[in-house]
Amino acid sequence: MTYSKSGRFYLLALLFSTVVLQGCTTAHYNEAYEHPMPAQLTRTTSSHKDLLSLPLPAGKIPVAVYSFRDQTGQYKQQTGVSSFSTAVTQGATSILLQALRDSKWFTPMEREGLQNLLTERKIIRATLKKNNQVQDIPPLKFSNILLEGGITGYDSNIQTGGFGAKYFGIGMNTKYRVDQVTVHLRAIDIMTGEILSSVSVTKSILSREISAGVFRFVSFKRLLESEGGVTTNEPAVLCVTDAIEKAVYSLILEGILNKNWTTQEKSYLDHESIRSYLKQKEDRQLTISELARLSLPENEETEK
Repeated sequence: MTYSKSGRFYLLALLFSTVVLQGCTTAHYNEAYEHPMPAQLTRTTSSHKDLLSLPLPAGKIPVAVYSFRDQTGQYKQQTGVSSFSTAVTQGATSILLQALRDSKWFTPMEREGLQNLLTERKIIRATLKKNNQVQDIPPLKFSNILLEGGITGYDSNIQTGGFGAKYFGIGMNTKYRVDQVTVHLRAIDIMTGEILSSVSVTKSILSREISAGVFRFVSFKRLLESEGGVTTNEPAVLCVTDAIEKAVYSLILEGILNKNWTTQEKSYLDHESIRSYLKQKEDRQLTISELARLSLPENEETEK
């Protein structure tokens, strides 16, 4: 079978592209297998930077967190697979305690593993008693604030879309999906049981897929097919961490504005964090008002 000069050039170009794609993929796989990346510290989020920029407190507040768990009941969506893996992390309490400590506003008290802590203290007392030592261990410190809440929402596919184009069997396409996680956090006065502040934070989780392929007859009974692509998913645990840190950040500022706790600075309203937070609240109220106005029936809006 003979090919024209342009046909041979076209065939060689497609074969060369296929070999290059396969070679790059194989090389990347071999590199990742032979030289795996070492463990690294978890990267910080934008909300973590906001936590560090808060004004300093007049004094650290002892807080207790018994449980900050997943309350969504959502499971991962896997096509054609029966999976019982949860959609979000079950270690939200650990993330919250880390955020509280990093904020420099709170002194977290261990309460999630309280039973283990009490067991160890019993062992110490038993050891001291056996050795005829009258020394006793100091009592546990109490907290002034109790933090409650959890991951209250996980909405899948709140937005999906994509774009693609093909020409003579050669083309590429891209798809994306947006999920959303919601976190609620509230601060409670232990002495009175009063809810001092309550905040809600949402965070989007983006997934994206880009693929390209060739499906074309280069000559009679000669079919060339090649495809490749890459998928990128935002780590859900980092998105949950970002939302929790934002919730802690908002809770601290709400407490400052409500005068539940104070800062070292007297003119705290001039602080950049306060001004930025108030601007966000104002923009949010305007958005809610606009949505409420658009949701009204036309005749009811006219009457108003």
